[in-house]
Amino acid sequence: MAIHEPMAKKPLKQKEQRIKVFKFSFTLKDILLWVLLSIVVMAMFISFGNTRSNTSEKSLSDVFADIQAGTIEKMEVEDTRLVLTYRNGEEFVAYKEPQASVYEILDVAGVSVQNVDIEVVDTTPAAAMWGFLGNLIPSLLFIGFLFFLFRQARGAQDSLFSFGRSTARLYNKHMSKITFQDVAGVNEAKEELQEVVDFLKRPKKYSELGARTPKGVLLVGPAGTGKTLLAKAVAGEAGVPFFSMAGSEFMEMLVGVGAKRVRDLFDTAKKQQPSIIFIDEIDAIGRRRSVGLVGGHDEREQTLNQILVEMDGFDPRTNVLVIAATNRGDLLDTALLRPGRFDRRIVLEYPDVTGRKSILSIHARGKPFAPDVKWEKVAKRTVGFSGADLENMLNEAAILAVRSDKKAIDMHDLEEAATKVKLGPEKKRLQSDLDRKMTAYHEAGHAVVTYVLPNTDPVHRISIVSRGMALGFTLIPPDQDRLHETKSQMLEKIAAMMGGRAAEEIIFGDITSGAANDFDQATTLARLMVEEYGMSPLGPMNFGPDTDITEWGKHYYDQPSISPATLEKIDNEIKNILETAYKKAISTLKKHRTELNAVAEELIKKETIDGDEFEKIMKS
Repeated sequence: MAIHEPMAKKPLKQKEQRIKVFKFSFTLKDILLWVLLSIVVMAMFISFGNTRSNTSEKSLSDVFADIQAGTIEKMEVEDTRLVLTYRNGEEFVAYKEPQASVYEILDVAGVSVQNVDIEVVDTTPAAAMWGFLGNLIPSLLFIGFLFFLFRQARGAQDSLFSFGRSTARLYNKHMSKITFQDVAGVNEAKEELQEVVDFLKRPKKYSELGARTPKGVLLVGPAGTGKTLLAKAVAGEAGVPFFSMAGSEFMEMLVGVGAKRVRDLFDTAKKQQPSIIFIDEIDAIGRRRSVGLVGGHDEREQTLNQILVEMDGFDPRTNVLVIAATNRGDLLDTALLRPGRFDRRIVLEYPDVTGRKSILSIHARGKPFAPDVKWEKVAKRTVGFSGADLENMLNEAAILAVRSDKKAIDMHDLEEAATKVKLGPEKKRLQSDLDRKMTAYHEAGHAVVTYVLPNTDPVHRISIVSRGMALGFTLIPPDQDRLHETKSQMLEKIAAMMGGRAAEEIIFGDITSGAANDFDQATTLARLMVEEYGMSPLGPMNFGPDTDITEWGKHYYDQPSISPATLEKIDNEIKNILETAYKKAISTLKKHRTELNAVAEELIKKETIDGDEFEKIMKS
């Protein structure tokens, strides 16, 4: 497998009203809780106060007999309850009719009470308390139940109407610590945005000369090139509130919610102007609106229409800037891109070698590195890496150094981390000797053809260690950032891609399935040469998909009108390029079969060969 690296917060709830008592403050909820707790304690106290432990119940006939026998010393009358204390210290309980007096009962029974001390206990306060609690507790429970239902209904109502509220996260000037010093590799974009910061800080200076403050800035570029980081840096430099929201957060299942959230977001930003609204991945809601018979998404289009109205309806004195980011700028609606909405369009690309070196210096802060680390070499090694890739690479290098119990990150850690970011971690797959030999000759074929052909980049690394889906790889990064690719360079790159299959056929007299990815890359490049670059006998014509926009705003992705005869010629030219490249790879490897065998044997023995070792083998 030949790896040819590419060319160059929620709203705060209203505070509860607090009642201050001396130095303490209580909410209504606290007071209700303490009242209920007090009632429970009082009830328990009364209940336990009236409870006699180890008491047994006796019938009135037995009580009368004991009184006649003179064994009862004292009788306490508590409403219907008779507590009997015997002379031997025992206690018993008996019960009478509620309306009957104890004296009447004893008189009717003919029992003399001269030797018994009778004490009538007044239970009116306790009965009144129990009656009060009996009426109060159910009332409190009913009120609490109604309060719970009210809170639930109110919460459901708030939840229903909160669909239209903006969910943007606010970063104020004290929270945003990122400045332009934390961004590197995008110098042209930083210069453009420096003016935007000046607009936010000193709008009067521009209005005095009749200049209109830009309303929107669109950041377009591949993933990981620093679009979100640049937007935060603008907020940090300007020191203004920064509202961040993703394009997908505007959409909900209810129709009209997206447009309502747009209005709420812009209203909130206007109240805190000067401010910045940052919409990440705006292509989620800013795609071209449907025309003609093609169906569209009504909710998304309503949200887009509301954004168009809000941006175009700004008061000239309103100092709110909209920054949007996307990596699919070709999908955005033309009405969104016109001047007056997004006045500036800043394109971000993968950093060049100088930019990568600056990015590495930023992300290297706070990490110890060994003296053998050469940042110039690392920057040249990472052609095609984005800023996010570089940050991830340094983090992986630090993890590898910790795993090896090192005190500093060295060049080996950086090289391994760069390969891991590009191809994935190593996989220890069980391979037979024949499989290892086939993989070694396959990768050696890529490397030898690349080395021999004059217009190819130098081989950086060869390995038969499995990574990702590949059993081996040959890294051939560009030796420098190039803006153009010549026809001869492309043809020889395709020949190098065919080197793996050519080596299999020469050495084993058979072919394997290991070249599938090589063919995919080679066919894609050959098709581009014929259909879009005009690098074939068919002439300088573009036969690729037509993505132009008509004057009515319609966007086509269909193939243009090409005759079947022309399509056949295109297929023949692509096939001719691939077959010619394969023949060149075969002839090259046959001439350098000795070097091919030497490289393959070294790979079988060491598994991985660096570029310097490979050159020594080829020159020996």
